[in-house]
Amino acid sequence: MAEVIAEAAAEIRLEVDEQGSIVIPAELREKLGIEVGTKLIARVEGDRLILTNPKAALDKLKDLFAHIPPHISLADELIAERRVEAERELYS
Repeated sequence: MAEVIAEAAAEIRLEVDEQGSIVIPAELREKLGIEVGTKLIARVEGDRLILTNPKAALDKLKDLFAHIPPHISLADELIAERRVEAERELYS
């Protein structure tokens, strides 16, 4: 059973059942677009459990790298940097 703590902050107190499950209230599911069968990513930040929609996580990652031109390969750049470092170590 969910108990609304602070309406303005949309904080809701949830209860964990014997099987470790929680129920996400319909209001929150609707607001976040969570439907039956939706898969979520769970992570711990300090003492908080964060549930994220994978699409939202992917969109956030795309935003982080949006400034990089499409013709640039970060993997190729990393490999090139590592090769330079390896050469420095080998000849120093």
